[in-house]
Amino acid sequence: MNSVVSVQALSKVYATGFKALNNVSLDIRRGEIFALLGPNGAGKTTLISTVCGIVNPSSGRVLVDGHDTVADFRKARDRIGLVPQELTTDAFETVFATVSFSRGLFGKPRNDAYVEEILKELSLWDKRDTKMMALSGGMKRRVLIAKALSHEPEILFLDEPSAGVDVALRRDMWAMVRRLRERGVTIILTTHYIEEAEEMADRIGVINGGELILVEEKAELMRQLGRKQLVLELGSRLPSIPPALADYDLELSPDGDALTYTYSTQNGTTGIAALLRDVDAAGLDLRDLRTRQSSLEEIFVELITQKQ
Repeated sequence: MNSVVSVQALSKVYATGFKALNNVSLDIRRGEIFALLGPNGAGKTTLISTVCGIVNPSSGRVLVDGHDTVADFRKARDRIGLVPQELTTDAFETVFATVSFSRGLFGKPRNDAYVEEILKELSLWDKRDTKMMALSGGMKRRVLIAKALSHEPEILFLDEPSAGVDVALRRDMWAMVRRLRERGVTIILTTHYIEEAEEMADRIGVINGGELILVEEKAELMRQLGRKQLVLELGSRLPSIPPALADYDLELSPDGDALTYTYSTQNGTTGIAALLRDVDAAGLDLRDLRTRQSSLEEIFVELITQKQ
């Protein structure tokens, strides 16, 4: 496996005794989009901050493209772009100057053409001469992304990138992330928006209480842990579930015109064939059949609940 970020037995204990990370190990593949999910206080931001060299680990180590983030901080950090949660910018600088200055901080030579390219891609070019204090929250979020990309990093960390932005801007950022991945940039994002991970991620990690609960391919995660439901729409209403069907995991709709059968995708047999035979034997008239899969949000909530 070609890992661009390798987190090895990482722990972080603060002076108060609070353990924010507990023996976390994780490999991020080059060129993938990796989503880190977890509730507030789970350790997402601490993990990102440690990988980026902002927080020193209590134990363990992090390698970024083979460079230790403590022993070889500059080379490791040079490969990383970070978009933090907080909208911290110089209020009196223009957009163009802010992004250009960030590029210079990494020792990169001035390149107005590259800065122009970034600003155009993020729909900021018409705001290039606008002072930061005059921008909306959504525009400031775009500037933070431009700053993170200013030194042409190989890895981009997005810490809650969609927090406080509208749906249209969120969709724009998703499109931009896909374009970056197509250029070979590795994307690691934390998010509270489950649909963000479901829409974009190749792999998903779930963290809770400072521990990494699970890391899995998104499709495989949904296949293994997702439940499916078969909805049987009835030709006539039922007052209750027939006794002959009592052994099945069935739920009758409030108006009595549909039965919902829940089954696990992990089982070798679904029981659907037997159910349909028994439904027919019970004399029920079926008008239609349809299935639905558990959403990533339902799977996430179930995982967190199991670990509490």
